[in-house]
Amino acid sequence: MTIKFEKETRRLKTMICLSGRLQAKHLEELKTQLEGARSRVALDLNGVTLVDVEIIRFLNACEKNGVQLLNCWPYIREWMSREKGREG
Repeated sequence: MTIKFEKETRRLKTMICLSGRLQAKHLEELKTQLEGARSRVALDLNGVTLVDVEIIRFLNACEKNGVQLLNCWPYIREWMSREKGREG
């Protein structure tokens, strides 16, 4: 299984629900989805089963830029924290 994007826009928030294996090869599509949002953005990661280091770095950058990460699995959060430690 690869990745599936579902985008839902409400008045003040755009929710992008992701499911499947999120890998570096999906970054361009994800960036396109984020750029197209005209409101605050949240990424729902509940359905994400696997990520790679490029995605972890991207999620850290997203969060730093105000993108809300919802339903983020503990292993992803831990990896994000470790990667932040390496960067700074």
